[in-house]
Amino acid sequence: MSFYLAPENAESRQFEMIKETSFADTIEQAKQRREEFMQRIAGGVAVFAAAPMFIRNNDVEHEYRQDTDFYYLTGFEEPGAIAVLAPDNEEHKFVLFVQPKDREREVWTGWRAGEEGAKRDYLADTAFTLDKFNEEFPKLAAKADRLYYRFNDAAFDERIVRFMRGFQRERQRNGTHPKAIIDPAETLHEMRLVKSDDDLQLLRRAVDITCEGHIAAMKALQSNLYEYEIEAVLRYVFRKLGSPRHGYAPIVGSGANATVLHYVTNNSFIKEGDLVLIDAGAEYGYFTGDVTRTTPASGRFTKAQAEIYQLVLDAQIAAINLVKPGATFQDPHNETVRVLVEGLLRLGLLEGDAAEIIKEEKYKKFYMHRTSHWLGMDVHDVAPYKVADEWRKLEPGMVMTIEPGLYIAADVEDVDARYRGIGVRIEDDVLVTREGNEVLSARVPKTIEEIEALMQQNKF
Repeated sequence: MSFYLAPENAESRQFEMIKETSFADTIEQAKQRREEFMQRIAGGVAVFAAAPMFIRNNDVEHEYRQDTDFYYLTGFEEPGAIAVLAPDNEEHKFVLFVQPKDREREVWTGWRAGEEGAKRDYLADTAFTLDKFNEEFPKLAAKADRLYYRFNDAAFDERIVRFMRGFQRERQRNGTHPKAIIDPAETLHEMRLVKSDDDLQLLRRAVDITCEGHIAAMKALQSNLYEYEIEAVLRYVFRKLGSPRHGYAPIVGSGANATVLHYVTNNSFIKEGDLVLIDAGAEYGYFTGDVTRTTPASGRFTKAQAEIYQLVLDAQIAAINLVKPGATFQDPHNETVRVLVEGLLRLGLLEGDAAEIIKEEKYKKFYMHRTSHWLGMDVHDVAPYKVADEWRKLEPGMVMTIEPGLYIAADVEDVDARYRGIGVRIEDDVLVTREGNEVLSARVPKTIEEIEALMQQNKF
């Protein structure tokens, strides 16, 4: 097994020239986002709860990752915290409620910012320990006419409901306190949808690390390995290049496993002649890449594999060409379906009239998912795909995946046997620019010729 460890030339190392994001940069970015958000909710007050810790088994916890919205606005990564944003409070616009400093606990679980650290390091106007929230929050919310809160945790949701019951009584007595709860996503997720220059720097880094991992995995790939050995290459390269974790569970599906959309077991033996579908993304600065490539373990595609692969690639290229300002989110999907259906008819995998097949969605036998999703701090990033029941128009700064695929189950009937068990997906991360688009993940080979040439570099 030839093992690829790191970028090998100046071109592949270009991401290393991106300035590292310092802690100070992170906090300044959070401050700018927070100030913009508070401008948009003037007259209201917002509450955001940090992600809780989750038990993996017995007394062992899952690896912790902060709630994305909470991190976006605060840069604060400790669990259990609460952030209150009160734009009309002259003294306390940004308040953090945090775990208290506790030397004994810090020996076991690490340093805590505490109240002073929340103010000094995270720029909170004031901070309290978590046990003061019930006492202090009503004061912070007193002059607001609406409360921005997203229901997502049953226990904390109930606390908010209890506060609102109390606010009802206060309004009757004093005419103050919030009278409605509004989902902050309508405002906050629109901000997250259109990336700033700072956002794009982090996202580019995440995608570049993702690309390096995929290239390493493709170079290491061969038959007579287990899928998890290729997953290990991805994890090694991602971590080596500064990614603290994957953006999602990696998929390494060989043979018929590639026809399972969210296959994550990754424990099958890769056989000679298998195609191997690798879908993985590195996370960096809470932004994630999301790239998929499908590669022959033997180093060369069979004729049937090449026919399916080329059809998917043709669909992807056609879809990417429609990513531009003014197009709708749906346009690339419609084009993908058109190209795939025409190709499936040509290969004999479908029969009938193309327009009827598309209208009745008969193609879903082989292509059952959508072509795109937003990409950013979450792999399936936030913001609606429709506005007022119309597909959203694309704007510069939006980032989306383009990921057509074909999945022909091994046991499917009425299909030529040579196509059975072939699963192909090709996915890139695409930025909408003023002029059209930029494929952020273009560095990973994806034509048949490029892939076979890369694979032959490590075949002796």
